[in-house]
Amino acid sequence: MSSDPGWSSAVSAWLFPSSWWPLLPFIMLLVAAAFVVAFVLLLYMISPLISPKPLKLNGAHVVVTGGSSGIGKSIAIECYKQGAFITLVARDESKLVQAKKEVEKCAVNDKQVVLCISVDVSKDYSQVESVIKQAQEKLGPVDMLVNCAGTAVSGKFEEVDVERFRSLMEVNYLGSVYPTRAVITTMKERRMGRVVFVSSQAGQIGLFGYTAYSASKFALRGLAEALQMEVKPYNIYVTVTYPPDTDTPCLTEENKTKPLETKLISETSGVCQPEQVAKVIVKDAVQGNFNSSVGPDGYMLSALTCGMSPVTSITEGLQQIVTMGLFRTIALFYLGSFDSIVRRCMIQREQSKAADKRE
Repeated sequence: MSSDPGWSSAVSAWLFPSSWWPLLPFIMLLVAAAFVVAFVLLLYMISPLISPKPLKLNGAHVVVTGGSSGIGKSIAIECYKQGAFITLVARDESKLVQAKKEVEKCAVNDKQVVLCISVDVSKDYSQVESVIKQAQEKLGPVDMLVNCAGTAVSGKFEEVDVERFRSLMEVNYLGSVYPTRAVITTMKERRMGRVVFVSSQAGQIGLFGYTAYSASKFALRGLAEALQMEVKPYNIYVTVTYPPDTDTPCLTEENKTKPLETKLISETSGVCQPEQVAKVIVKDAVQGNFNSSVGPDGYMLSALTCGMSPVTSITEGLQQIVTMGLFRTIALFYLGSFDSIVRRCMIQREQSKAADKRE
């Protein structure tokens, strides 16, 4: 039976009136946008389902290297406030004793314990392994290791003593490798754990005066990425944190010899308090986030330098994709201002030398 041509024409005219055709691209754009929004919302809703289960610090054993001062001590205090048992590791016994007293003031129950161990985590692996074993015998297996032992040296490349390049790699890199090696086997056996590497914003971007320091902090990123891929199947999560300049004894000592260019560049991001930095680090470590940053500048740097680093949630990955172009544009202005600072300092220095010669 043939269809009525008139009826077909009427239906076509109703479904596709000529007045609709100019609006078709706009309608298609709206439909595409609706699908994108729906897809993003779906990813946002399922993201918590694939994220790591948060680590409960109440009753957990947390080891903090470099825990006698600065960020390390503040991290220990923050974990202790949440009910953790703490092992502080550092070289200076007198500072350790003082730090222990400060941490103990923040107890939330009478069962908590603070253990102090004096050892140089960058020198002898067998010694580090031995003291970690002692700590585990007293307070139980390590649930979270925070590698915070580190030091900083700034200066022009040709003016930094060659020995300082070696010592920085030992303290900042091997000082994190050794404690991690000492705890990772037990974590794998227990199918749980957190490992934190405290890097620096100078471990995300190489800056004037940090040829030795930046290299040692960049190394932690490579270590963390490779290690995370190895231990993720065992429910162990690695966090790399990139704090900005923080008001610590280490920064005070570094500022005594910091080149003018480095000072001026560093001033563009300000100085944070160790308590503020510690709260962010502990929160990200507990959540199992791979990247941990502080403040807007830190967030932008982490998004810009994420590369092939792991993501903890789909939401985090989407944020990085969406913001990458904008942040790169902003970063180009920052880099331009940094280059300008270096050029101005060089010109001023040359003019000063020329004036001295004339005199």
